[in-house]
This record gives sequence, structure tokens and C-alpha cells, in this order.
Amino acid sequence: MKARQKRFLFIAVGLAAVGLAVALVLNALDKNVSLYFTPTQIFNNEAPQGRSFRIGGLVEEGSVKREADGLTVNFVITDRHKSIPVIYKGILPDLFKEGKGVVAQGKMEAGLMRADEVLAKHDENYMPPEAADALQKAEIANAASASAVVPASAPAVIK
Repeated sequence: MKARQKRFLFIAVGLAAVGLAVALVLNALDKNVSLYFTPTQIFNNEAPQGRSFRIGGLVEEGSVKREADGLTVNFVITDRHKSIPVIYKGILPDLFKEGKGVVAQGKMEAGLMRADEVLAKHDENYMPPEAADALQKAEIANAASASAVVPASAPAVIK
């Protein structure tokens, strides 16, 4: 083999090795990346089906129900516009409370999120930026729908 052919073979093998390494890294990232969605996005079917993702918002007041086994908890996450029921089996964080921010990771099953992990906010002012943004958008949407003027069937007569 000539020196030029050896050099070409070396470059080709090197590029193949780099390509394989990049493919393996991207494959690993694709399987481990957990996307974040709001209850409104999930309600609009924007969340992946059959794949793990995160949902964030507030724990709806009066929605926390504990099962008899002491580990299974049912609650509802809301962005004040839409709500998604969640079921979690495990020990909840100490800061988990109704009306407080929470992020749950799991999969959707028949309109219900089966959470594998629940994270609570770590201080009284913290909320994930995505959840805060979703709550703000939901409040704007609720205010817009509440202030919409419904036309009367007949004009009012003022005397």
C-alpha cells in the first residue's frame, strides 16, 4: 500500500469512529432527556405518548388523597387553566403541599399521569421558570375570558 492510501484509510477509519461516537451520544441523550410540559400543553395533546416527561404547576387545593397503603397519593396539578390528575407511589418531599409548586416526572396513561418522581419547590419564592410562565399565561387567558362581553339579546333601555 502506498503512503497516500494508508493516509486515506486512516482518515476514513477516524471519521467512522467519530461518527459512531456521535451516534451513541445522541442516542443516549434522546433516551435520557426529559421534556417539560404544562397541564394546558398536555390537555392539547402536545406531550409525547408512551414516553416519560415532566409536568409542572401547582398542586390543586383539596385534591390530595392518600390511599390506605400509606404510599400511594393521588393529586391534581394545575396551571390555573387546565388540570391533570397524577398518581404517585412513594414518599413525597417534605415541602409537598396543596397550593404550592411541584414538578412530577412520569408517563401519561388514559388521561392520568403515573409519576415516578415528584419534586417540590425548595423555598417559598421558587418555581420552575416554565411553570411560572405557564401560570402567568393561564391567568391572562382566564382574565380575558372573564372580561369578554356577552351581548344582550335586546338592547337595554335607559329612562
